[in-house]
Amino acid sequence: MNKKISSLLLSVLALGAVLAHAQTPAAAPAPAAAPSSSWVFTPGFASQYMFRGARLGGPSFQPAIEFDSGSLALGVWNNTPISAKVDGQSDPEFDIYGSYTIEAIKDTLSWVPGFTIYTYPSAKEANGFYKATYEPSLAINYSVAGWKFTPKLYYDLKLKGPTAEITAAYAIPLPDAKTELDFTAQYGTFKWTDYAPNATNSVGAPVNVKNYGDYYSVGLAAPFQITPSSKLTIGWAYVKGDNNFLKYGTDAKFANSGAVARGVVTVLYAITF
Repeated sequence: MNKKISSLLLSVLALGAVLAHAQTPAAAPAPAAAPSSSWVFTPGFASQYMFRGARLGGPSFQPAIEFDSGSLALGVWNNTPISAKVDGQSDPEFDIYGSYTIEAIKDTLSWVPGFTIYTYPSAKEANGFYKATYEPSLAINYSVAGWKFTPKLYYDLKLKGPTAEITAAYAIPLPDAKTELDFTAQYGTFKWTDYAPNATNSVGAPVNVKNYGDYYSVGLAAPFQITPSSKLTIGWAYVKGDNNFLKYGTDAKFANSGAVARGVVTVLYAITF
């Protein structure tokens, strides 16, 4: 694990320990109400498919369906490219995900363990693509003075490596327009040691492929309530991959051509039922 990831890991653990220790004793809570359940269907569109600073496709249809019950969330997200397809990666992609929110300090601090299973039905391992990868995660949500900070750690069991990222979010109400401006900024770093199956080096010997790098984004979005049970969100973000390299065995590293900078427009329509 490189120094940047180790440092962010220690920061996440320290933040959680300090904030949990700072919690003051509270009166016994009232009996909890039975958790409410709902489904959220979100057809969405993105002008570019960017994942951790790497471009995995051009304009894409990105629908999702999620089931929420109390602190539990389970869902399926899909990417189907409209053009500029990247065979074996996003053509198409189906991700199964879940999380459980554990509140430590009401409206201030929570822990969120979760998982994502990334699947690529058209991928061929003979061409250097996995058909599925598996990534558990742990996030901390901390809210203060209108800001929400979310450090998060992932570990991909197939790619064999960690990702660490931190996200900051702030919302400015716009009551006259019946919306708000949601600002977000994110920085992340990752290091995978088994990025591609069936890889060989420059002399044809089997090797593991390393992929490591950084990524960041800044963006804003505006949600509009269309009906009591539906919401339209229009967003834009600048996303960039940085210091992203591939390394086949002991061969020299080389830059990942998929790590680029792009402006991404998103349009999401969420329907709750």
